Amino acid sequence: MAYTAVIIGGGISGTLSAIALRKAGIDSIVHEAYDGTADNVGAFLTLAVNALDALRTLDVDISGLGFDTPRMTLTSGSGRKLGEMAYGTALPDGTVSRTVKRADLYRTLREQAVGCGVRIEYGRRLVDAEDTGDGVLARFADGTTAEGDLLIGADGLRSRTRGIIDAHAPGPRYAGLINTGGYAHGITLGGEPGMMNAIFGKRCFFVHTTHPNGEVWWMANPARATEPTPAEMAAIPPEEWRAWLIDLFRRDRGPAGAIIAATDKIFTGWKTYDVPTVPRWHRGRMIIIGDAAHATAPSIGQGGAMAIEDTVVLATCLRDTPDIASAFTTYERLRRERVERVVEQGNRTGGWKTLGPLARIPRDLIMSLGMKHMARTGNDPSRWIYDHHIDWDGPIRRSH
Repeated sequence: MAYTAVIIGGGISGTLSAIALRKAGIDSIVHEAYDGTADNVGAFLTLAVNALDALRTLDVDISGLGFDTPRMTLTSGSGRKLGEMAYGTALPDGTVSRTVKRADLYRTLREQAVGCGVRIEYGRRLVDAEDTGDGVLARFADGTTAEGDLLIGADGLRSRTRGIIDAHAPGPRYAGLINTGGYAHGITLGGEPGMMNAIFGKRCFFVHTTHPNGEVWWMANPARATEPTPAEMAAIPPEEWRAWLIDLFRRDRGPAGAIIAATDKIFTGWKTYDVPTVPRWHRGRMIIIGDAAHATAPSIGQGGAMAIEDTVVLATCLRDTPDIASAFTTYERLRRERVERVVEQGNRTGGWKTLGPLARIPRDLIMSLGMKHMARTGNDPSRWIYDHHIDWDGPIRRSH
């Protein structure tokens, strides 16, 4: 079906939606709220094998970005190794999960979108949209408008499209964690480059991995039960972040303190959220995808992956169903159960990072026993996440 789509949001899900739609023979224009690109975004993320499989379906190659991350170790703050596991089952050709800088990923996706003829408009912040019967009309804060056959809200955690579709839709839920991190230089840790090392510290969660060039990439998740205001977050100077983090890891046996001290610039902190079940994903000719519909806490590394999968499934539904209404209904049938299960898993795993001193003891024991059982049996309870494959060329109902 020859549609024209208005895409709201120029992040991962918005840009990839345009690429996926173009592959399905559907034109689109991406409307990004910010005036420029996200080339200065400092953080990084790990794209698990299911995300890489979906990217491959769209002919998007990120093998030149970042580095392979095949395995993960889990350690307690006392230095006790709780276990080691694969970061998802490798794809048939040996491809494993990959850790990349967000800025590099955004740039690569944008270049591929523009290269296949997608137009990206900046400074277009959505304020309202309406179904006109035979199309959709979007209005932006700068006074401009856009028209198309359908509108895809890929506008993230604080989605305006979500509120337009359903004024009573739930907003983001604070997860009790703050995020920060950085890139350390001049420190040698030993161990395997690309190994993701997760440390459940006595007062804070810490994860680090070493680039093949020796640079150490790390993230920390200080727990804070009361959600800080944006002003409170902005008021913390870089050196105060450093001192606070080093103090949080002072009682731990591990490299966290040394890594933080070897980091020239620590990321400005941000808060962890997820989005609980959103009852309504679509209305008329408008639909939400990615974080707008199902934001996932970063604790299981699947937020980006779910958005990537969304774009592939939505494009196949629009390509293979007779009209927009049936495409949206089919899309929701294929996606809702999986993504909500992933959100719940992320919330549960993230909760393990906020436990107090007494609760950490049974947590570490449970994790250790679980890892030993997995090593002995080869049965990874998270395999359903990683083994997901979307068949672009087959009937849409064959997606699983």
